[in-house]
Amino acid sequence: MTPTRPLHEFVPAVHSPFHADGSLAPEVVPVQAAFLAANGIRTVFVTGTTGECHALTHVERLALYDAWAAAGPAHGLTVIAHVGGNALEDARALARRAAALGLAAISTLPPSYDKPRTLADLIAWCAAIAAAAPALPFYYYDIPSMTGVSFSMARFLLEAPAHIPTLAGLKISHPDLVAYRRSLDASAGRFDLPWGVDEALLGALATGARGGVGSTYNFAPRLYVDLQAAFERGDLATARRLQSQSIAMVDAISATGYMGTAKAVMGRLGVPVGPARAPNANPAAGEVDAVMARLAALGFGDWGATPV
Repeated sequence: MTPTRPLHEFVPAVHSPFHADGSLAPEVVPVQAAFLAANGIRTVFVTGTTGECHALTHVERLALYDAWAAAGPAHGLTVIAHVGGNALEDARALARRAAALGLAAISTLPPSYDKPRTLADLIAWCAAIAAAAPALPFYYYDIPSMTGVSFSMARFLLEAPAHIPTLAGLKISHPDLVAYRRSLDASAGRFDLPWGVDEALLGALATGARGGVGSTYNFAPRLYVDLQAAFERGDLATARRLQSQSIAMVDAISATGYMGTAKAVMGRLGVPVGPARAPNANPAAGEVDAVMARLAALGFGDWGATPV
């Protein structure tokens, strides 16, 4: 079971929009949707890591689902909802709302405070969430650098299907390409394994990736489309150059705090997603000017998203 199509594309993990005072700004979602669609995006992943899920209340996440359920289809976008958190019943309620709204799929992080002690515990957690939306494809979201939960995803793919009939695949935000290849082998083509480390896309493509879910696809999707095209035609010199530009772009944005600066970049492109919430910091206007100058020097005008 998969969404309307496998995620063999570049899927932005979208920002959650806030007003300047930090309150939720769901009215910005149609602007985000129009911008992403105009830049060639077909699918979005909402309220995940880039969406600051752990800084959102349950009610705010429901409001964002409602906003994307309207704006996504209006702009030809498929919407995948991240529903994970530390409270199982909240996650199940979010999954039910995603299903009721007709969203395309759900995904979950593992709980990161009281962590699952075994792979079986993790699978049981995921199964309980997936069962709350039995008509929706389910993706487990593996990002151990943020959650502290690290199990073999190859074993997950072998053991989880018996407990999660709606399992569609994994969102892999783990830079270990050996583990990724093991997962691809375990999948044997049954599951969708989008890559989630934008700065290592070229290595993932060589390892077998066919698409990705990531934050920089919000503002630089053409860079990765061109990178993949270069790889597929065997032009490794171009592919490597573009990957180096990706790394330099991420480094430039990270220098002043990745989340807040990435949202400021979106603002400069005409999409007012507002500041990041604490504990993430936000750059000063002069710092954003410097970042935009650095991006311009890297060629952002050639491969960055087209402003609205």
